Amino acid sequence: MDFERLNGDIKEMRRRNRGLGLAVGVLAAGQILALVVILNLLGTVRTVVVPPALNQTFWVTRDQASHEYLEQMGSFIAWLILDVTPASIDWKKGVLLGYVEPEQYGPLKTRQEVEAERLKRINAATVFAPQQLVPSEAAQSVVIRGRLRTLVNGFETANELKAYLIEFSYAGARMHLKAFKEVPYASK
Repeated sequence: MDFERLNGDIKEMRRRNRGLGLAVGVLAAGQILALVVILNLLGTVRTVVVPPALNQTFWVTRDQASHEYLEQMGSFIAWLILDVTPASIDWKKGVLLGYVEPEQYGPLKTRQEVEAERLKRINAATVFAPQQLVPSEAAQSVVIRGRLRTLVNGFETANELKAYLIEFSYAGARMHLKAFKEVPYASK
């Protein structure tokens, strides 16, 4: 027997075993890292949804939407409520009610029906020109500031700066209108 050759073979096997052990350790660490990443992503899945008009990218999670989405939805909701004529208010009311939170459906439907009756009775139209949108991701709301013009029988009766707070709730992979109310106009 050649002890020197056997000794060299044993050293070679130990070196290979150390290399294989290191490779197994790196693979195990990679598996643990992948598991941690997957577990962190489970709670924060972003769903891509398409608003009524798409003019910029945005994201949504299980219970929150980005400020870009809030801006787009806020301007759309303001258009449905504030940009109306006697001829358009009924169909805009129908579209709006499709976005309303279930708890607010009845009160908002009544409010819009009263407003529709008033606009038709006096032959009025309102036109809202947004000038500033201030979204809040934390509150899931947007303040929209702009100029509201009121026309009765084609004659302008009011032209005022107004601000509205639009609050949203996000549930069931869908954005719902929670509240729409006038707030004091204050620039930045």
